[in-house]
Amino acid sequence: MRRKFLLLLETGLVLAGLCLGASAWKIHSALEQPLNITQEELLEVPKGTTPTRTFYRLEADGVIKDAFWLRVYWRFNLAKQPLHKGEYRMQPGMTVEGLIDLWKRGEIVQYSLTLVEGWNFHQVRAALAKDEKLDQTLNGLSDSEVMDKLGHSGIFPEGRFFPDTYRFVRGMSDVELLKLAYDRLDEVLAKEWSQRAADVPYTEPYQALIMASLVEKETGVPQERGQIAGVFVRRMEMGMLLQTDPTVIYGLGDRYNGKLTRAHLKEATPYNTYMISGLPPTPIAMVGREAIHAALNPVAGNSLYFVARGDGSHVFSDDLDAHNNAVREFQLKRRADYRSSPAPATAPEATNGQAPIPAASPDTAPEALPPVTPLDPVQESPPVPPQEAPQAPAPEPAQEPAAAPAPEPDANAPQSPQ
Repeated sequence: MRRKFLLLLETGLVLAGLCLGASAWKIHSALEQPLNITQEELLEVPKGTTPTRTFYRLEADGVIKDAFWLRVYWRFNLAKQPLHKGEYRMQPGMTVEGLIDLWKRGEIVQYSLTLVEGWNFHQVRAALAKDEKLDQTLNGLSDSEVMDKLGHSGIFPEGRFFPDTYRFVRGMSDVELLKLAYDRLDEVLAKEWSQRAADVPYTEPYQALIMASLVEKETGVPQERGQIAGVFVRRMEMGMLLQTDPTVIYGLGDRYNGKLTRAHLKEATPYNTYMISGLPPTPIAMVGREAIHAALNPVAGNSLYFVARGDGSHVFSDDLDAHNNAVREFQLKRRADYRSSPAPATAPEATNGQAPIPAASPDTAPEALPPVTPLDPVQESPPVPPQEAPQAPAPEPAQEPAAAPAPEPDANAPQSPQ
């Protein structure tokens, strides 16, 4: 009886060994099999998809065989290994084991989206909506509803996002990318605020952000940003109006057609700095770190005016006579290739075949005649200071200003000398 039991046990062990050997061989063969593809393909793994489901899907598509044995392999060897959502690049000649290595390393295909300095929130939303690789969740929502979804109810969105190139994987939502840009702006602004000059005229970081947006829209020349900020800060300290054209253009919204007139400069909007004292109520565009730094560290000097040369740079003047001379030289006799800002650099090339988001539109052609503004030589006296000292706006506007639609910024807009 004992001999019979031992014989049965030995037979069972032999059979078990044979089964294990056969299973190991089947698993090895399944892992070593090349993917049945003739060109590069992307394998999309949606959120929540399991390796088992993915193996069977690949088998149904004819890309692999023996999904059962691959499932067994994963279950006994990689049970705690997560399968990250996203896309994985499958190459001809790659084995299943090579594909699993991509999963283990989380080597997901990434795309990029560039948000450009000087863009307004309308342009930001348009860029997000165009990207088919993002999960679109904001379509049809108002700007206020977008901010609600971001968890920042009551905050005006203009200027609240940091311009940069953001990398993402397919399936990431537009809200998630916006959160990255919002948090990045807060981080940069807080750091720059902690390193601000001692005598800047702001009581809150938000006021510096507003000033940075004016600097951003007035010049794209890096070395001029601090000078532009210096002009604006000195004007505020002297009680002079800021008189910067980009704010007027922003306040006009969709009504702006590329030409700024005397009537526009006299039109009462919350953003017309030819009419209101101090800063406008909100930023007028997205700003980069350099513009924020300039706003918080304005260059000292005596200049109170500046005028565009026509090559993107500006002439700075201490008094109105010198400024009007510069206006006559550079505005009334515009060069054929006149530009109010430098030629924009091409937006960074996106990776993995994604088309790049274009940079802000360049000047297409100068206006036939410069708009008549208080910068022109027809003015015989400097701007009249307001009756009261400039008041800085509240740091957090509770709601969207009624007169502040998000316009398309105009690259041909005159760069205001004040």
